[in-house]
Amino acid sequence: MPTLTRIQRQDIRALRAKRDEDIDLSDAPLMLDWSKAEVGKFYRPQKKPVTIRLDADVIDWLKSAGRGYQTKANWLLRSAMIHFTRQPNSGGPHPRRNRKAK
Repeated sequence: MPTLTRIQRQDIRALRAKRDEDIDLSDAPLMLDWSKAEVGKFYRPQKKPVTIRLDADVIDWLKSAGRGYQTKANWLLRSAMIHFTRQPNSGGPHPRRNRKAK
């Protein structure tokens, strides 16, 4: 954290000396309507490096848009995770179970 300037330290001391009810919050009004709030907008889950084997055409498709293919893959997997966890009695897709018997 950068070192505070003399003026910043003075401002902090002045604020500490005030009672809560004496602080002017008119430029930051109380927010009561949270209907347009975006849940998780600033939440960044911890990343974990993994090794995964994917089909070459899938990797080519992910990389075709340029930089950020790992972010795109993570977003796609998260979307699938959310989709399948919202369905009752669904542990996720099972490609081998869903194949038709030959």
